[in-house]
Amino acid sequence: MSKKSIRTKKLLIPIMSMALLVPSVSPVLAASSNAKIKSVEFIGMDAPKNAKDMANIYTTASAKVTYADGTTKKFPLTYKTLFKSTDTINGTQAGVAIDVNGKPIMDNSVPGQPVPYVSDAPDANSLMKIDGQAPTGKGGNPLTLVTHYEYITADNVGKSAYGIIPASVSVATINQDKKTGKLTATDLKKVDFSSVDGLWIPCNGSLTPWNTHLSSEEYDADAREYEADPSKTFVGSFTKNYFQDENKQGNPYAYGYIPEITVHKDGSSSVVKHYSMGRFSHELGKVAPDRKTVFFGDDGANTMLFMYVADKAADLSSGTLYAAKWQQTDDKDGGSAKLKWIQLGHATDEEIKEYIDKGIKFSDIFEVSDKDAEGFTKIKTYPSGKIERLKVKPGMEKAAAFLESRRYGAILGATSEFNKMEGITINNKDKKVYVAISYLEKGMERDSKGDDPQDDIRLQKIKAGATYELALKGKQKDSKGRSIKSDYVAATMNALVVGEDLPKADEFGNTAVVDKVANPDNLSYSEDMRTLFIGEDSGMHANNFVWAYNVDTKKLSRVLSVPSGAEATGLQVVDNVNGFTYVMSNLQHPGDEMILPDPLKADVEKYINENFDKKRSGMIGYISGIPGMEKGNGK
Repeated sequence: MSKKSIRTKKLLIPIMSMALLVPSVSPVLAASSNAKIKSVEFIGMDAPKNAKDMANIYTTASAKVTYADGTTKKFPLTYKTLFKSTDTINGTQAGVAIDVNGKPIMDNSVPGQPVPYVSDAPDANSLMKIDGQAPTGKGGNPLTLVTHYEYITADNVGKSAYGIIPASVSVATINQDKKTGKLTATDLKKVDFSSVDGLWIPCNGSLTPWNTHLSSEEYDADAREYEADPSKTFVGSFTKNYFQDENKQGNPYAYGYIPEITVHKDGSSSVVKHYSMGRFSHELGKVAPDRKTVFFGDDGANTMLFMYVADKAADLSSGTLYAAKWQQTDDKDGGSAKLKWIQLGHATDEEIKEYIDKGIKFSDIFEVSDKDAEGFTKIKTYPSGKIERLKVKPGMEKAAAFLESRRYGAILGATSEFNKMEGITINNKDKKVYVAISYLEKGMERDSKGDDPQDDIRLQKIKAGATYELALKGKQKDSKGRSIKSDYVAATMNALVVGEDLPKADEFGNTAVVDKVANPDNLSYSEDMRTLFIGEDSGMHANNFVWAYNVDTKKLSRVLSVPSGAEATGLQVVDNVNGFTYVMSNLQHPGDEMILPDPLKADVEKYINENFDKKRSGMIGYISGIPGMEKGNGK
């Protein structure tokens, strides 16, 4: 996910949330009340063209349903808000930042007027049904919604608070109307991360097949830079704010992992961090149907494609970490490649946590040279983005593999040239993984100057990015000929949905074709509807959109528009909860760095300030209107 001002120095941020509600009772279904639903096709909407629409979140799209008897019906879609990040639900403000003791972290930027820091950046959603959950008191089915609040954009005087103020996650109790499927939040609690030293910039997330939530920690701090100067990176300020202790020393190796959140039937939650899944810029982790294989987005410049294979199903506490080698087969239209997997190592969470608890530093793991030297490997990876010459110290291979996964992977020959690798989702039936690459540039272009230590990826530049399809296969071997114990190993990677740059900005400021996806970010796949949903985090579209792409017909439909300068985040398809289907998605940082020309920009900004508390509110919600596939006739 991304924020344009942070793209240069830190890389990006997220924006919005939406959900497709599939009501099971609809008068429009009466004519086909005995017909089973065969398929759903989305009829797209136009991009907004006036200031009021450009300052709002809305849809005018529709769903065309085809029944088994051959009849068809159209259903208009609407966007429904669950709550804003600034809303208080049963005494708790949704997006409030909390410290190690669960107390609000105060913004004292205006003397004598302390107020809590509250996020404007809701991101990941996991809507789930928990067996044994108590009734809500509203008469509906009780559900649970886990939501990330990725960062605080700014304090009360406009100074950036990104990465400085600890992030948070909420667990909301949701009442699901038994007849209409309408969702209403009845309670909300904050997740306690004190057992894992807090939460570092949680971006996207996912629901596991065993009904837990995989969170994320994005933009891992550079441990080498921090060791040289502790005032560099956000580690020091983050630590002091979370522990409310000016003397507390930070540790960059405590952050950059996948936390797993378990929500219990009484509404309480517990957290573990999976250190054995590697430390890098976790956009999210997505678990394959075998309940063992996990693929990750690694956001930033000069990043890697990673895969983890757990030792046991539904247990991510130990396993083997792999990094991909891109073997290019085509450079056109986003390109394609074969993938070879390099094993980085095997570890348990406990083994890696022991290194962290002992206060391991970058210099404990690597030797460094400032010029080419025997035994040193020249690499270039995130987070440094610079050419480094490194050698792993004897006996520190495991520490390198799991605490410096990208640097170690590059030393072993894995491809470290991916740029803005974002969302990940899986098509279980077809054994496909979909990966969003937001910008096809920088390390993914051909190195025409020959300056970089590696040039595996040599694509034609497309700033608007592309979504890729990875084919999964069994009986695969790693780069050293060892069997990979998974039937879900990505063997090829091909561009599927590709954006198109414009030679110059149009009348609305768009620099990418408005009727194609630009800068894909969130991805979620519906098995029932055979549809890949794509949310944008674009600096090239005046408004970001959510799209529906049918993997069979290849039809692309715009189904949601979010306010200018906002990002569409928190995308999650839930195909069947008590007979209803939802596609969750959120809106974050409305009005942030709009690319609109004046005077249109001023008009849009005025409406955004009215709609979103002077740009301080993100939004959690869903699209309503799609008939439920599971119930078929809607009854």
